[in-house]
Amino acid sequence: MENYILIGIAVAAVGFVAYLIAMYNTLVKYRVETDNAWSQIDVQLKRRTDLIPNLVETVKGVMKFEKETLTQVMEARSRALGAQSQRDRLKAEGELSGLLGRLLAVWENYPELKSSRNALELQEELTTTENRISYTRGHYNDVAANLNTMIVQFPTNLVANAFRITKRDFFEIPETEKAPTKVSF
Repeated sequence: MENYILIGIAVAAVGFVAYLIAMYNTLVKYRVETDNAWSQIDVQLKRRTDLIPNLVETVKGVMKFEKETLTQVMEARSRALGAQSQRDRLKAEGELSGLLGRLLAVWENYPELKSSRNALELQEELTTTENRISYTRGHYNDVAANLNTMIVQFPTNLVANAFRITKRDFFEIPETEKAPTKVSF
């Protein structure tokens, strides 16, 4: 009879360890997916960052009265490139997105730009990149939500705390950039 009890305890212990391993592996899977999603955002943000100087140079001569907007775009680009943490990068890139949206809205006031092939190609390239960024941000937020949910649910929160697996910040648009862009003619 004692052997059956010991076997039962051993089976329960092995089952418990297997359950902990499964929880840990699920957390690791979500952490890797989140890191990958952030890397995909980073690739698109790099692409956008590389496009911005060309865009600014193309429109600088034509948009004489929009120097402030161009300056703000370049300053926001610098902040995004210089961000030291993921949280700072998320904030800076959100600000940059809003400023680029404003720049493209102002762009419509300049027929010379709309007729320039180079300017149109840059605008199309930037619009495509912004769409890719939007998609990858949504994907990142989805996988970050999965990871964050696992981290706060019992009993996986115990495993997450034990292995220092932490929550990830969501990609959010700053409040100042949520307002619709005003275009005046």
